[in-house]
Parts: sequence; C-alpha cells; structure tokens
Amino acid sequence: MSKNNISFILHKPQLSENIGACARAIKNFDFKRLVLVNPKPIFPNDKILATSVGAKNIIKQSEVYQNVEKAIENVDIVIATSARFRNKNIKHINLEGLKKINFKKKVGFLFGSEASGLSNNEISYANYTLQIPTNPEFKSLNLSHSLIIIAQIVSSILKLKTKPFMRSKKVKIASKKEIQSMINLCLKNLEDINFFKPKEKRPIMLENLRNIFYNEKTPSIIICIIFDFNWAWSEFK
Repeated sequence: MSKNNISFILHKPQLSENIGACARAIKNFDFKRLVLVNPKPIFPNDKILATSVGAKNIIKQSEVYQNVEKAIENVDIVIATSARFRNKNIKHINLEGLKKINFKKKVGFLFGSEASGLSNNEISYANYTLQIPTNPEFKSLNLSHSLIIIAQIVSSILKLKTKPFMRSKKVKIASKKEIQSMINLCLKNLEDINFFKPKEKRPIMLENLRNIFYNEKTPSIIICIIFDFNWAWSEFK
C-alpha cells in the first residue's frame, strides 16, 4: 500500500489560508497529492505558500482542474465528505468503515467548499460518502481540520499489517476516465432517442446514471450488458 495512491481533492476552495493549511496537513502524514478543482483564489499565491509553512513542495506539485470529472479521471475509488447523507444511492461509511477500503487502488477524498460543501451533482461522482462524527448541534468543521482527521486515520490504517488483497490477474479495474467515457456514450445514445423527458429532469437522471456505474455493488454483468448495448447501438444505428 502506497501513500502515493491517495489524493485529497478540494472542490472550489475559497480561502487561501485553508488551501495552505490543507497542504501542511497532507505533508504532516507523509501524503503527496493535493488536487484543486476550480479554486477561488489565484493559485498559487503568497498567502497559500505562507500558510503551508514547510509544505511548499505539496503546493508546487499540486494539480488544478476545472471540474470534478477531470479531477477524478485517474482515481479508482472516490470518497466524498459530507456533514449529512443526502444521496441514498451511494453507500455511506464512517471513519471505521475506511478500514474496509482497498488502498491498493487509487483513492481520492473529495472535499466541498467552505461555504456550501458538495452538491448532489458533485457527490454523484463518488463511490462512498464519508461523515466525520461531530456535535449534532454544530456539525461544521473547518476544511483543513476535516482533511487532517481523515489523513491521520488513513495513515494509521496503511501502517497496519493486513492480509494482501488478492484478485484475478485477468481482471483489469476500469479507471474513472474509462467509466466516464462509458457514461458519455450512454448519455449520447439516450439523447439521440430523446430519452430525457421532461428536460428539467435530465440532471437527476444523469446523477442516477453515474450512481449505477460508480457503485461498486453494481454487478459486473449488468455493466457489461449496458456497455455491449451502447456499443452495438453506436455501431449500427
């Protein structure tokens, strides 16, 4: 298990100080990868570098994307953090549940903006949602505090001696980029047959489609059938 497989993805972070503090937290536990999605401050800037203290290398090697879809292309498992459970189609886990995650895969922890957190649309890209237990009457955590709690827990898990995860060498796990390509193919074919009626329901239908493909409990045979149907439709329509 390598810490290089772990990404911390900040979606639309608003404050330079929080970005810098997150970089510092990442380095505290010897992780490497900070990913930013459409940050509000100019990135990088002097305030971010100053707040990061000795973690300037984390800032300099970080990746910046314009949307969640691009940010998770090379991630196998996305875990979205949220103060409340809103999407019933995505498995919800607590901190203890992180012990069951296969960290041999590329895992990304997705954090929402300080003001509004993650929307249902952004959460629909996740395989799991994760809630950090807090005071029920005051659930809000600072962005860097949430990140450092998760970083410490994951760091501890990776240090444990666990039985090697065995899987068939014949099976290749699809990347998020490959899954998204399949979703886009489905979406195009559905639009070709004017499936999205009424049009205002298109966003929620798209969220449900992502939930099917990103849910690890969806039987592989169903995914294969959907893929074969869409390929055939594209070839022969």
